[in-house]
Amino acid sequence: MTSTAIRVAGLHKRYGEKQAVAGLDLEVRTGEIFSVLGPNGAGKTTTVEILEGFRKRDSGEVQVLGTDPQRGDRHWRARLGIVLQSSEDRPELTVREQVHHAAKFYPRPRDPDEVIAVVGLEEKAATRSRQLSGGQRRRLDVALGVIGSPELLFLDEPTTGFDPEARRSFWELIRSLRDSGTTILLTTHYLDEAEALADRCAVVSSGRVVALDTPKNLGGRATRVARVRWLEDGVPHEVESESPTAYVTELAARFDGEIPGLQVLRPTLEDVYLSLIGSKDER
Repeated sequence: MTSTAIRVAGLHKRYGEKQAVAGLDLEVRTGEIFSVLGPNGAGKTTTVEILEGFRKRDSGEVQVLGTDPQRGDRHWRARLGIVLQSSEDRPELTVREQVHHAAKFYPRPRDPDEVIAVVGLEEKAATRSRQLSGGQRRRLDVALGVIGSPELLFLDEPTTGFDPEARRSFWELIRSLRDSGTTILLTTHYLDEAEALADRCAVVSSGRVVALDTPKNLGGRATRVARVRWLEDGVPHEVESESPTAYVTELAARFDGEIPGLQVLRPTLEDVYLSLIGSKDER
């Protein structure tokens, strides 16, 4: 196993007059959760489909688990797990039937019953797919995606339509897969999801990566000017400061200790993301 699961350099893809991917560069490290963010039409889906081997590129270099996806054979594909945003439904098959059936397609599958337990569907193993909730159905999708013991798992908008409790429960599942050694490439429109899960994020806009870093540092977020808020005589005050700790120290001395209503705010991931993409949909 190498230290790099995915390496992309100078990737281009055009559909007629539309330049979907325009010189994209990307590297995903082995064992990390890597999130790809960007507006609709930014080139995310095309890029991921090229990485999965479902679409051919016009130019550029791509290596996924050490192989060019355009030349990937069935042995290479067996090393991947893919969970699409929408999946083919088999409403009359039970959870156990689907997972056991999928295991037969891989040379070294995980134990199906163990996988069902890992994704939290033990109590639903005998339940038909049509009787599962949306969150349970998504867990089944992940079970089918990991049954082949993939080294690399692609997750496309995995929690769309989930309620908050189901999303956070699903996040724990994703973390457990990463902790077991699976590299995960996650596409999501939920910025809180990227912040909670991703070791690193790439923001894609107009077919290029415009920022790549940890969620905390993306786009210089950690070093951007902070806002210090407080109450004085019942009146709210706010000051922008590049050295908020020093400013708060001055305030504390003035108030002789406790500062009423004190808040120190850095830009959120959403603030940084919108500034990077210009807050526009690119369709």
